[in-house]
Amino acid sequence: MLYVRYLQIFRKLVSVYDQVVHPQKRQVIRAILDGVMGRVLELKNEMVEKEFSEYHYMDDVLHDLKLTPTDLEIPIPRYFVSECSKQIQEHKRILADILKMVEVNESPEPLITKVMRQEEAIKIIQVGERARQGRLRAKLNEASRNMNRMYRIKDPGTVGIELAAVCIQKVWRGYIQRKKAKIARDEEMIFLGMVMHPKYQVPRPAEITVQATEASTRIKQEEYEEDYQKSIVTVTDQLREVDGPDMIKTMKDQLRQWIIACRVATGSFPDYPDEEDGGSTLILAEKHPLQLKEEIAAKEEEESNKQKGNEQKKEKKGNDKDEEEEAGLKMLPSAFLSDLEMGNKTFVDFWKTRNESKNFSQRHDVELIKEEKRRVIEEEIRIQVDEQMRQELAEWKLAVDKQKGGKTKGKAKKKKGSKGGKKKKKEKDLTAERTLESLCHELVEQGLLKKPKNVKLQDFLGDYSYLGTTLRQNDIEPMPSLSDVRQILALYAVLPLGSQVVHEKAPLIKAILLAGPGGVGKKMLVHAICQETGANLFDLSPLNIAGKYPGKSGLAMMLHMVFKVARLLQPSVILIEDAEKMFYKKVPRDEKELDPKRLKKDLPKSLKLIKGDDRVLIVGTTKDPQSADIKSLCKMYSKIILIPRPDYGSRYILWNQLIKKQGGEVTKNLDVGSLAKISDGYTPGHMVQVIKSVVTMRRILQQTNRPLNAAEFVVPLAKIDPVFQEEEEALKTWYAKTPLGKQRIEAATGKEDEEAPVKGKKKKKK
Repeated sequence: MLYVRYLQIFRKLVSVYDQVVHPQKRQVIRAILDGVMGRVLELKNEMVEKEFSEYHYMDDVLHDLKLTPTDLEIPIPRYFVSECSKQIQEHKRILADILKMVEVNESPEPLITKVMRQEEAIKIIQVGERARQGRLRAKLNEASRNMNRMYRIKDPGTVGIELAAVCIQKVWRGYIQRKKAKIARDEEMIFLGMVMHPKYQVPRPAEITVQATEASTRIKQEEYEEDYQKSIVTVTDQLREVDGPDMIKTMKDQLRQWIIACRVATGSFPDYPDEEDGGSTLILAEKHPLQLKEEIAAKEEEESNKQKGNEQKKEKKGNDKDEEEEAGLKMLPSAFLSDLEMGNKTFVDFWKTRNESKNFSQRHDVELIKEEKRRVIEEEIRIQVDEQMRQELAEWKLAVDKQKGGKTKGKAKKKKGSKGGKKKKKEKDLTAERTLESLCHELVEQGLLKKPKNVKLQDFLGDYSYLGTTLRQNDIEPMPSLSDVRQILALYAVLPLGSQVVHEKAPLIKAILLAGPGGVGKKMLVHAICQETGANLFDLSPLNIAGKYPGKSGLAMMLHMVFKVARLLQPSVILIEDAEKMFYKKVPRDEKELDPKRLKKDLPKSLKLIKGDDRVLIVGTTKDPQSADIKSLCKMYSKIILIPRPDYGSRYILWNQLIKKQGGEVTKNLDVGSLAKISDGYTPGHMVQVIKSVVTMRRILQQTNRPLNAAEFVVPLAKIDPVFQEEEEALKTWYAKTPLGKQRIEAATGKEDEEAPVKGKKKKKK
């Protein structure tokens, strides 16, 4: 229920962020939007850990809240692509230029001239000539038959004319009556609400107006944001020039008074607080010198006592753990609730009661910029003043107290600490002298950096699973629908890659494995992730890297280049097609020359280098996971998503939408329901293949006289082998051996064992 509520807030905030043009308000909304996105991901992670399943069925929650399945769709904010930083935009422009350059330079394959014997050439010419003569002869015969028919016609007389008139009347009256019946039937269906009125099938004037308004709003957003950034620079320079000298003088006077007061109170000059402790911020808090000295001394004692306190807390938690578990389900601590509270506080303090009647155009507020930037400038000036005052205090000590070495000792300590901290070896940069452009050019030429196809996540069509909760209540594990797969990838891949804040704080997912039969749309989903987030696509598939960068040094160089460019051009997606080949139990003879297990050891090592700051995701696809070592595969991919063949509802939507996309018209003559029924076991890829073979350009032109019907699709569909039940069961069995599958089976079997003796208690807990 909480997850659905957060999704509703998320959807509303996305639309609000798209419509607001005030740049400072958009910053507040953006912070809250990132927080809500992260909270949704945290709740999803908790549901997976509690239910031991990647898929959750919420049809009962939707029924209670009176919502529709579309309310559960994960919205993808537009700013993932539109509001990239200038550096990322520059990198993308360079990469686009390189891709175009490589496409132009690729020369077409030379035509291979085949040596032909004289007899074969003569035979081809004879066949063509005989066909031409046959067509000419057929035309002459048809013309002669028409001439003979004209000579045979005699005067029909009055009786023949009447019979002809009656025949024409019958045909005409039948045609008119059928037309009236069709109109009446359509009107009835529209009245009952079973068919949409034709006037609503085309864009209405209101919809066109809304689209134009949205376009103008986006232009205003860009214009106002540009003015806001210019104003920030202007105001900052102005504050630094006008108020800067006064700030420096005031700070120095306060600090000198404090130093003198310490000298009077203690009899000696105090030690200036280090930058790590806060520097002059501790002094400017208007505290008494003795009190400040005691606080600095007490800090060291607190740090030493922290460890003891933590150990005691752990012991207490261990003793009270059983009582807390009995109290009920406890939510894990969130990394985003503090951000949401801060955003809400900012809204309440600044914007809730603010009078915006004079700012009709929603331009930025200069006074807010001044308040914000004054704090930044004060912090900059404070650091400069601290350095000057440390030198001044050292001079006072030398002149008055003749104390030497106090400052140098502190420096020596710091140096020792810094030396001790640099024990970890940094990763060696094998391409330190090369530019990013040259690295991109080489990767594009080698086929390791590719341009993603222009597909969206919504193009992965599929219907919602309406009976998931009902089946689970009857101890039947339902197969996930394609709609569930689309939502999971939006959560695990699109949202973290699109937002840096979300990626840093949300549960880190480095690698995802998409498992399913061929044709279900695994590669399409990878390209959709790249398009929705503006990510770059790197291809490290075993077949793609075969023969490239040979040897251990070449392999190390290839991985270093790919991961270095992926981090610099983030967000990035690294595709590994046929991921099972990297972890083969036994390499087939045909593939031994390709060395598919080449990345087995080195790629997991490179995967460990990906941190929370790096928006880099590895996505593997496999249709035969049984042939791989399951332990190595599961160790590499933290998330394994099983994509099934489509159910009846998804097949109905697929046939309908794909035929329309190809240019066909879905009329009453085309029984889509029957097509969806007989295509059980076929994947979306099979359906696309069949539709392309049937709905050709010539067939599209013939639709007015001969509409499409279901029988035309049956023959080409029958020539393709479907996904048989055995293959699907094999995938289910394999998934049950994965860590999450094992946990779910253990939870289910444990529940069944305890049902008899503790039946009443179980029900209460549930």
